[in-house]
Amino acid sequence: MVEFDRGRAERSAQRMRDCRRQIQPSVEVTRGWAPAHREMEAALRDPPEDIAGVVARLKLLQTILDSLPPTPGNNRIAAFNALYLTITEQVEAHLQSPAVTDPKWLEVLDVEFARLYFTALAAWGGVDTDTPDAWEVLFRRAHDGDVSPLEASILGVNAHINHDLSLALIATWKRLGHPGDGPQHPDYLVVNKIFYQQIPPLRRRFATAWQMQIDRCVGGLDDWSQSILVYTTRALAWERAERLWELQHDEDDYARACTVMDRAAAIAGETVLTGGGLLRMLWLTATGWVRGVVRRIRPRALAS
Repeated sequence: MVEFDRGRAERSAQRMRDCRRQIQPSVEVTRGWAPAHREMEAALRDPPEDIAGVVARLKLLQTILDSLPPTPGNNRIAAFNALYLTITEQVEAHLQSPAVTDPKWLEVLDVEFARLYFTALAAWGGVDTDTPDAWEVLFRRAHDGDVSPLEASILGVNAHINHDLSLALIATWKRLGHPGDGPQHPDYLVVNKIFYQQIPPLRRRFATAWQMQIDRCVGGLDDWSQSILVYTTRALAWERAERLWELQHDEDDYARACTVMDRAAAIAGETVLTGGGLLRMLWLTATGWVRGVVRRIRPRALAS
């Protein structure tokens, strides 16, 4: 069982919103997908049902995003989409490998995961819809030339893992049953290995000249540290999902917890751009709400 601290959740959510307002710079924001509103609306209309559909949808979105301002091929959301497409293609290729014990489960997780990204894109193009704070950090910088493609990709990965992944796990468990730490968990870790393999070429693909110079100086240190970051954030996403799963009986508490998670991820994203220490801040923001807002009740405590 878990104990949920409603007051602390509400206070934390408000503090994090205030903190984000203080650290986020003033940038000119263009909401929506001009001049490709209709194309984006059509592309996001019907969610895909399988991983092949997800790959096809990401390719379609790539074409649209690459056509958007500030200039063709330079939209910052397009940079993340390209990275996400590469990872998803690798997941698809691994589904039938001996390393995967339950390909159906992993495919459903991938589909639910992608749907959250597509929903965020649709919300940003809507008039009366709220975009998750975590995704807004990236979307607000769609035309910002001061944000490098590498930084934009990190913002997208942050939103997708620190916000969406826990929700995708819950959606998967609702469809296929909650496995706990059962046979599906190793399949979840297969994606870590895909990230490990893809991090070096993906980072160098989006790096600027000076970032490449730093990369040469530090050797494999960046690859190692980012592998640790992937492992840590994805492990925390599973833990968050486990605790959110136990809050489903109360829609209000569940919504409060999701809000705190969203705003924590948004602060982590803003911190990427302010240079406050990516690994440290992702760790702090991702773990703080788990430990402070949702606490596990040990059996001895219940008996006393």
